[in-house]
Amino acid sequence: MKIYIDGKFYAKEDAKISVFDHGLLYGDGIFEGIRAYNGRVFRLDEHIERLYDSAKAILLNIPVSRAEMAQAVLETCRQNNLKECYIRLVVTRGVGNLGLSPDRCERPTIFIIAAALELYPQKFYTEGLSVVTASTVRTSPAALNPAVKSLNYLNNIMAKIEGKLAGALEVIMLNSEGLVAECSGDNIFVIKHGRIVTPPIYMGALGGITRQSVMGLAEELKADLREMPLTRYDLFVADEIFLTGTGAEIIPVVQVDGRVIGDGKPGEWTRKFISAYHDLTRRSGTPI
Repeated sequence: MKIYIDGKFYAKEDAKISVFDHGLLYGDGIFEGIRAYNGRVFRLDEHIERLYDSAKAILLNIPVSRAEMAQAVLETCRQNNLKECYIRLVVTRGVGNLGLSPDRCERPTIFIIAAALELYPQKFYTEGLSVVTASTVRTSPAALNPAVKSLNYLNNIMAKIEGKLAGALEVIMLNSEGLVAECSGDNIFVIKHGRIVTPPIYMGALGGITRQSVMGLAEELKADLREMPLTRYDLFVADEIFLTGTGAEIIPVVQVDGRVIGDGKPGEWTRKFISAYHDLTRRSGTPI
C-alpha cells in the first residue's frame, strides 16, 4: 500500500505524521470519504467541493488547488493499482505547538489513503439491519455545523459505542429537540405509503454525497421524496427505512428499537434505490 502525504508517496509502514500535528492533538482538520467503482472515482468533484467548503468554514487554507487535489486522489488510486476502493482524504491544520491556537501551524498536512472497504457484511444488504436509538444527542448546528466534515467525530463514536453495547451495527441519533437527525455515519430515509422522507440538513444531518445521489435518483424513479422533520414514532410505523453513505452505499433497516419495520424484509422502494444506485456508480465518475 502506498499512501500520499504532502505530495509524496510512502509505504504503509513509513507513512507518518508528527505528534505535534493539530489534527492529532485537537481533531483540528477535515476529511472526505470517497469511493471508486469500475475504474472511476464517484462524485469526485462534489467531494472536493465539500472539502474546500469545510476548509473555508473553519479558516483552513488548503495549500493546493482543487484540480491538484483531485489529481492527488486519482494518483493515489493509480499508485495502488486500485479500480474499486474506498478513499480517505484528510487535511489537518498541520504541525504546531501544544497550544490550542492554530496560529503556529504553518502549513496544513494532506494525506490520502486508498484501500478496500466492507463497512457492513454483505448479508445485511439482503436481510437488513437492526438499529437502536442512541441517547447521545447529535451535536447541535449552533455548536458545530454538521456541514463541516471535521475530524471531531467523538460525538458519533460515542453513539456508535452505544450501538455496539446493544448489539447493533448502526444507531439513530436525535437532535436536541428529540427529532431524528441522522445515524452515526449514515443519512436516513423513511418510506410511508409511498412517500419517501429524509430529515432536512438543519435538523443536524450531514449533507451526504450519497444522500444527494439518492435525491437525484428519486426524480428518475418518479418517487415522491421530501425533506421533512421525523420523530422516532415515524420510524416505528414506517413501511421501509434505508440508510445512505459513501461507505455503506444504500442499506435497508428492518428493525428499530425492537419494532419490526414493514414485513421485516427490505421493501420494494429500497430495492429499487439499491439497484438504481449500483447502476449509477458503474456508469459515472472520474476515470482513474
